[in-house]
Amino acid sequence: MKKIRNFSIIAHIDHGKSTLSDRLIQATDMVSDRDFKDQILDTMDIERERGITIKSQTICLPYTTPGGEGYALNLIDTPGHVDFTYEVSRALASCEGALLLIDASQGVEAQTLANFYLALEDDLEIVPVINKIDLPSADIDRVKRQIDRDLGLDPEEAILVSAKEGTGIDEILEGIVDRLPPPAGDPEAPLRALIFDSHYDSFRGTIVYFRIFDGTVKPGEWVRFMSNDVVYKVEEVGLFRLERQPTSVLSAGEVGYLIAGIKTVSDTRCGDTVTHRDRPCQTPMSGFKEAKPVVFSSIYPVASDGYEDLTAGLEKLKLNDASLVYEKDSSVALGFGFRCGFLGLLHLEVVQERLEREYGLSLILTAPSVGYEIILNDGTVEAIDNPALFPDPMSIAACKEPFIRASIIVPDRYMGVVMKLCLDRRGINKNYQYLTSDRLEMIFELPLAEVIYDFYDRLKSVSQGYGSFDYDLIDFRETDLVKLDILINGEKVDALSQLVHRDRAVERARSACTKLRDEIPRQMFKIAIQGAIGGTIIARKTVSAFRKDVTAKCYGGDVTRKRKLLEKQKKGKKRMKMVGKVMIPQQAFLAVLKTDTD
Repeated sequence: MKKIRNFSIIAHIDHGKSTLSDRLIQATDMVSDRDFKDQILDTMDIERERGITIKSQTICLPYTTPGGEGYALNLIDTPGHVDFTYEVSRALASCEGALLLIDASQGVEAQTLANFYLALEDDLEIVPVINKIDLPSADIDRVKRQIDRDLGLDPEEAILVSAKEGTGIDEILEGIVDRLPPPAGDPEAPLRALIFDSHYDSFRGTIVYFRIFDGTVKPGEWVRFMSNDVVYKVEEVGLFRLERQPTSVLSAGEVGYLIAGIKTVSDTRCGDTVTHRDRPCQTPMSGFKEAKPVVFSSIYPVASDGYEDLTAGLEKLKLNDASLVYEKDSSVALGFGFRCGFLGLLHLEVVQERLEREYGLSLILTAPSVGYEIILNDGTVEAIDNPALFPDPMSIAACKEPFIRASIIVPDRYMGVVMKLCLDRRGINKNYQYLTSDRLEMIFELPLAEVIYDFYDRLKSVSQGYGSFDYDLIDFRETDLVKLDILINGEKVDALSQLVHRDRAVERARSACTKLRDEIPRQMFKIAIQGAIGGTIIARKTVSAFRKDVTAKCYGGDVTRKRKLLEKQKKGKKRMKMVGKVMIPQQAFLAVLKTDTD
């Protein structure tokens, strides 16, 4: 165990985590130059294109010190986005130390602080690493001052690297061995292991990623997952190289995988404890909780005959993503589909892109919403995330919506515009403090419903890219919630309904009506597009009708003749409007659901 180091790399988005992992893998000769590719631990195309890590990966790096001693360095990679904070916390709980990566040009940002505090909660040894020192805009002295002031770490112990050019990689490997503690644990004690991730293999079933704290595990033994009390017989255990490497036994302190013919990923929950069936440990690992979706949206196929393909695509995706929740849904306008729950907006985008790319589907997503708590007059509480299930307003005593605590770090020259943005979104300013002479951290409490639309894009826009943002859910608070209906030619279109705060309803209704007017083709009769709350119309736009010039043949003569022809045309249009049906094109749905970033 003294020759093992378990560590993670934590950083804000785009500070070079995947690039540093690549250099460490090359430095330990895990891959030949011919087989190497950038972001080698990122397995999905979408991860490579966006430069983000969505699915955390693990690899065991064999390292020999200059003195000739051999070590096993287990790198437990973490996702970089705020949506996946729980997965990051479980990965950190599996480690003894962490490399805190900071961009030499950007400095300490919101998620740098958030991940730093997560690591402190698990009592990890933290080694600061300043990356991108090769950039012309790099300011190493400023970043060192931030490490001292914001994080309370010794700036002189920071390791200077350029992951892109490979500078300082040897110092990092030596720092991992010298400065991070080896794992503690008793190989003779009952098995106690923490699951920090899993993925589905179509040949072997679910492959569990776990860290053993006490005991040993070998093929042929029976193990129990403590959260749901299911029992499996172990088929194979092993270590993570670039490919899986089976071993005869895994012991305390090691990180590896377990295959036991598990049919579904949802049986293996992130943060769960694995122990032996016949000789269980007394207490499970602390910190386990169920992954709960916070953003909801309905997914429909563009063509109704794509429903079977969508069903198959979601089932396969669910095998690799246990946090995706879905149930059947239907709409008069869009047909059959699924109501899905996501960890956040990035998770929603990832699921949408994977369905479209990997399964060749064309999809329509309804406007994302959050889960509300509705308290009825008789005292019962209902959880509502779908506008179609919103009860009669007369039966509602109160509505509650989820609030978040947002931490925003910006240069102080953007304080005014960021404060205006947050207050416009019904935010409550709780606190702000200067981290340095020109950078401050602003703490706001905001309704989650106001954040999920385009808040992050607007923040980046008003702060010219310098603003960084991190949040966590705090509680549910009372709100004035209404259901906004869109009527076309007097008929409600259920797929366009939204649950909104009353103060926002008029603005949202006008925006939706304007977009629909631009997208719905003209007919031989006028089409009224209206936004309504109950029976009250709060916004209206009209698609004007095609009009034949029926008076063209009248030249001269009495005006009553023209009037007679116009009245006849008017009656015809009125009759046509009563029997005419308005076909809403797919682009109209997509236009309404797009966020207003202009």
